[in-house]
Amino acid sequence: MATDLVSTEPATGREIWHGQSGNVDETVERARVAMRSWAREPLGRRIELMRRFANQVRKHSETFAELIARETGKPLWEARTEVEAVIGKVEISVTAYAERTGQKKLNSALQGTAALRHKPHGVMAVLGPYNFPAHLPNGHIIPALIAGNVVIFKPSEKTPAVGEFLTRCFHEAKVPEDVIQCIHGGVEVGQGLVEHWMVDGVLFTGSARAGIAINRKLATDPGKIVALEMGGNNPIVMLDTPKIEDAAATIIQSAFTTAGQRCTAARRLIVIDSMFDKIVPAVKEMAEKLIVDEPFADPQPFMGCVIDNGTADLLSESFVALMSRGGRPIMHMKRPDESLPFLSPSILDATDIHERPDIELFGPLLQVIRVPDFEEAIKEANNTRYGLSASLIGGQPEDFETFWSEIRAGIVNWNRPTNGASSAAPFGGVGLSGNHRPAAFYAADYCAYPVASNEMEQPRATIGVGLRNE
Repeated sequence: MATDLVSTEPATGREIWHGQSGNVDETVERARVAMRSWAREPLGRRIELMRRFANQVRKHSETFAELIARETGKPLWEARTEVEAVIGKVEISVTAYAERTGQKKLNSALQGTAALRHKPHGVMAVLGPYNFPAHLPNGHIIPALIAGNVVIFKPSEKTPAVGEFLTRCFHEAKVPEDVIQCIHGGVEVGQGLVEHWMVDGVLFTGSARAGIAINRKLATDPGKIVALEMGGNNPIVMLDTPKIEDAAATIIQSAFTTAGQRCTAARRLIVIDSMFDKIVPAVKEMAEKLIVDEPFADPQPFMGCVIDNGTADLLSESFVALMSRGGRPIMHMKRPDESLPFLSPSILDATDIHERPDIELFGPLLQVIRVPDFEEAIKEANNTRYGLSASLIGGQPEDFETFWSEIRAGIVNWNRPTNGASSAAPFGGVGLSGNHRPAAFYAADYCAYPVASNEMEQPRATIGVGLRNE
């Protein structure tokens, strides 16, 4: 039975979209029928249609950006960068498919050929998040379609309008409607897709809790390809540097861009003693100047609201809970209007908290931890079950070499924000951050599987041992 769904603008509370949950069985059956013909389309034709899709997004870019800003609450300038990332993903994926899954031919016995080619998996379920509701699912969809898979895309129930708009751009580009379908719904629809016996792969971006649930559900189904990108409790380590203002700006960008709603956002600032009284006041001073406002405000805000009131409530409660456990507030989390999910950037000295919670607090909350030296800083940075992103600020080249070698993370930066990741490189983490299937440039790896062949135009064989003489 279909369930009525409603999406509201977090910055205003106004309704932006309404619809109904989809039927999983019917959607998968349509995808299954479309699968064979799409896989047989020449690669050049599939790439051509992806480029047409990019042109459609480009044509609607301002409308698309405004919709993203309205449904997520992020500033319009940031929504525009997300649309550009959607467009740019096409050419990156074309290059990646050629580089990561190219065909090879080698010499074989009896003047035959040994060949390596790649096949699509089939029906791929893409489960998208709300923080980048176009860019992140698109990072799965484009490589999957280029490889010859068909896609069933379930947007986050918090951003269905963006998911629907993204799918419509594919259809306007003449990608067949059953090749890329958008299905709406909550947890039950996502579970239905994950468990469905005719779904060949699950590509997920979201929370660790949801990713672990998917992993457990498919533990007895090794035939399905599963790619999990699940966020992090990311550290940014501060060593000696004369560039205090630049370091503070890097920390601000790491912790508070997108209102802290990035999987790569810095959650923990780990500072050696000699820098604590220099960097912490500088970060606080800069954070107090950040404009927090609705997406279309003038002057443009640095950050908007979090996704909904429930999230704002949880973050406010988490800040208080950390204080009750020994945290010292450096910059209080403020909520000007209890009816809307706007939160100020917040900073808390968590040094004296015994057994700090190893959780991803998905919002503008930065915990500062003071340590005596670099060795303890690395130890503290690795004191997490996550392993997505980490940054070192300051230090010398040999310090970064040590940091890179010892930090357990899929993205390791130096004097750059934790959320500085290139789409032309692999993107993913270890531990609770992922299952060793990095996305971005390496998404091609989980969208097609290698097939080895030994080939001859005519059969040619002899049996030289073990035959009776007649």
